[in-house]
Amino acid sequence: EVQLVESGGGLVQAGGSLRLSCAASGFTFDAYAIGWFRQAPGKEREGVSCISNSGASTYYADSVKGRFTISRDSAKNTVYLQMNSLKPEDTAVYYCATGPNIRAIIAGMVEIWGLGTLVAISS
Repeated sequence: EVQLVESGGGLVQAGGSLRLSCAASGFTFDAYAIGWFRQAPGKEREGVSCISNSGASTYYADSVKGRFTISRDSAKNTVYLQMNSLKPEDTAVYYCATGPNIRAIIAGMVEIWGLGTLVAISS
């Protein structure tokens, strides 16, 4: 079965850190770029970060640059999002998604979505 499963969300205080994981199965992991999106209550979905299939290229939204780091582990078919210096405005459901490349993912041309993991930051 082709799927993405997110984990690692939770409730932390502002200034804290979380590491999200996106475990992939059922497809050739190294052939796809992977992205993280988030959606806060009452807001549109936002592209947060992406990593190319090789891991050589990354993308970050301005709102998370310098605070979030994306990485991938081909041996574990997993993409990580390390989130530091968290702010209340980072509160959202975070989703991972696959696509052919970073540009396609940011444009919304996503092939597979995960079910999401909730991140809540208290002030």
